[in-house]
Amino acid sequence: MEGRNLALIVVAIAIFFIGCTSAERATEPAPRPTEVSSDETININTGNKEELQRIPNIGGRLAGEILEYREKHGPFRRREHLMLLNGVSDGRFRKIQHLLRVD
Repeated sequence: MEGRNLALIVVAIAIFFIGCTSAERATEPAPRPTEVSSDETININTGNKEELQRIPNIGGRLAGEILEYREKHGPFRRREHLMLLNGVSDGRFRKIQHLLRVD
C-alpha cells in the first residue's frame, strides 16, 4: 500500500512540475523588436506595425489602433493627437514624445 501511495505522489509531483513549466512558457512575452534609440524617431504617419512597436510602451494592440486611426481619419497632424487613442494617456505620451515625429 505504501509503495502505491508513493507512486501516486511521485506522479502528482511530476504532473505539477510539467504543468508549471508549460504554463510559464505560455506566459512568456513574445520578443519585442529592438526599441528605438534615443537619437532616432519614428514617423507615426508612415510607420508600419513593426516599426510602431519599437516605440516603448506601444504594443501590438496600440500599433494596430494607430494604423486604424490613420485609415479612418488620415494622418496625424501633430504628435499630441496620438492621445486621441484609447490607451495613450498624457503620462505615456510624455514618456515617448521625443521618439515620435509627423512629417
